[in-house]
Amino acid sequence: MLNLTTIRYTDTDFDSRLADLLAFETVTDSVLISTVNDIIDEVRRNGDQAVFAFTQKFDNHPATSMADLFIAKDYLKNAFDDLPEHVKTALQLSASRIFEFHQHQVETGFLFTDTLGNRLGQKVTPLDSVGIYVPGGLASYPSSVLMNAIPAKVAGVKQITMVVPAPKGVLNPLVLAAAHLADVDSVITIGGAQAVAALAYGTDTIAKVDKITGPGNKYVAAAKRAVFGQVGIDMIAGPSEVLVYAEGQANDNADWLAMDLLSQAEHDTVAQAIFVTTCEKQLADVRVALDKALTNLPKADIARAALDNRGALILAKDRSHALDIINQVAPEHLELSLDNPDEVLADIHHAGAIFMGRHTPEAIGDYCAGSNHVLPTSGTARFSSPLGVYDFVKRSSIIHCTSDGCLPLAKTADILAIKENLTAHALSARYRYGDVSFKEEV
Repeated sequence: MLNLTTIRYTDTDFDSRLADLLAFETVTDSVLISTVNDIIDEVRRNGDQAVFAFTQKFDNHPATSMADLFIAKDYLKNAFDDLPEHVKTALQLSASRIFEFHQHQVETGFLFTDTLGNRLGQKVTPLDSVGIYVPGGLASYPSSVLMNAIPAKVAGVKQITMVVPAPKGVLNPLVLAAAHLADVDSVITIGGAQAVAALAYGTDTIAKVDKITGPGNKYVAAAKRAVFGQVGIDMIAGPSEVLVYAEGQANDNADWLAMDLLSQAEHDTVAQAIFVTTCEKQLADVRVALDKALTNLPKADIARAALDNRGALILAKDRSHALDIINQVAPEHLELSLDNPDEVLADIHHAGAIFMGRHTPEAIGDYCAGSNHVLPTSGTARFSSPLGVYDFVKRSSIIHCTSDGCLPLAKTADILAIKENLTAHALSARYRYGDVSFKEEV
């Protein structure tokens, strides 16, 4: 029987229990941070030698040199060609839909002429190089390859380097096939903090990149935080999350709802699955359905631990209260199992991805809806967005003043610079309109 937290709006300590449920820090452990910093420092000092040593130590990789850690592009193609046809078709469909979705995110920049005759605008430029981290070993996700590499390709990134750990030298052929399909430029079988450090600082054989994206374990997350500033990063990814909301309507199916919760709980013992409803009977039905589903789930032990550790069944007073809860949680994945989910969409302010209606399970978003499955976690959907093309470009402002159009702007800049006590700023602007005789305020 699940030891699943249940919170009802009638509980006098509702707010504090909800806050406790959501309290989670991704990479604050001092021992973890110290270990990661030591690994990064070692890679910075000794480059390939350190990367190779850590790879043998942590992954027990049978390679005898750094060269053995690089995967040739024809090997990637062979991995794709050797897939069963139905798997190949599924991977191709997923890739094509991800490509189509992300093409809609392409920014072209803009230029306009203001009323003074000056040209203003924005230039959008793709990053030169990115590194994408893909989990390896037991958690091998070809979908993560597609979700990170395809938006970068759509953005126009010139060089994509993929790192993926290969414990004991073993790689998932699907991950390699996905790298081929996404046209990844280089694949290196390294992982952990050492891979992040190698991408951030470069070594003799690994070129440094401008940005690192992709999920990993706590060591990867801590390393990404540590190198931020040296390179860009997408986000600090925490454990997977889902919040499923229903209202006990006639078309609801408790088995569906339970399995959608389990689809995230099976990821990790600290994943979070929360069910919110306004119906007491539905709360009980979903609890029963969860217990039933766990009897046959291959990863039942992981899912059960996740539900016991961080899962919850929450009874809201009404729809308005439920929406308040959703926005407080700011879930990575939000399922709206409602007859008319559009009725509440405008009131959802914080969510990584929103799955509308009963026939849109979160699993479709993970693989083939087309939207990105790299999403903000741990409440960061309050200020962050899914990974997208916009993460692989940078924007430069363009300002081109004419001699006449400069005059009123230079005078304005002169006045404001004086007020900020920045004399050189003021004179720089003043030279443009030819009046440097006025010394009173300089």
